[in-house]
Amino acid sequence: MILGLRTAIVPTPDLAAAKAWYAQAFETQPYFDEPFYVGFNIGGFELGLIPDGQPGEAGAQPYWGVADIHAEIARLIALGATAKQPATDVGGGIFVASVGDPFGNSLHLVQNPHFDPKAVR
Repeated sequence: MILGLRTAIVPTPDLAAAKAWYAQAFETQPYFDEPFYVGFNIGGFELGLIPDGQPGEAGAQPYWGVADIHAEIARLIALGATAKQPATDVGGGIFVASVGDPFGNSLHLVQNPHFDPKAVR
């Protein structure tokens, strides 16, 4: 079951510059800051920056929250989706994955035990 939107991933060619800009733009500092990913808590949702990304018109990549990422991948594939990125542990008990919908779009999933629905504003 899809639980709701959780994360928007923004690709950037310069992680340090993007981190500084988004910290100013959203008037907050990142809660997760590593060379491979910078995460901000924005109103209870995650804005994530990934390095070496290719910005463009496609923009940010939304990630939909799920309780059990493996079960959700299997369910979506049974509905006609195709596997793109297998469930990957990115640290802290957080898993991400992607499937392709039958129309050529990517559907990104995140299982994040740290997501606090009470923090959403």
